[in-house]
Amino acid sequence: MDGKKALGVLLAIVGGLVVLNFIGVHFGAIFGFLFPFILIGLGVVGWKNDKKWIGGILAAIGAIMVIGKFSSLIMLLAAIGVIVYGVSLIKKRNYRGY
Repeated sequence: MDGKKALGVLLAIVGGLVVLNFIGVHFGAIFGFLFPFILIGLGVVGWKNDKKWIGGILAAIGAIMVIGKFSSLIMLLAAIGVIVYGVSLIKKRNYRGY
């Protein structure tokens, strides 16, 4: 696909999204969730095309955004891990023969 066709497709998609937003169909939450993954994908593509600095920066920014999106899930898993570790310490029996 040459540059003019790609630009035409991009403009058609953006225009379609504006029209959908105008009639009440909103994609903000979906794009907010997908944007970090898009950045990571662009970073990987940049890395494979020998643009290691730009690819690394985009992938790092995307990874930080993903961690921000999943911070509550990460904290929940950490809390469960701490609870399981605490219960295992309580149930652990130390038999010392004196």
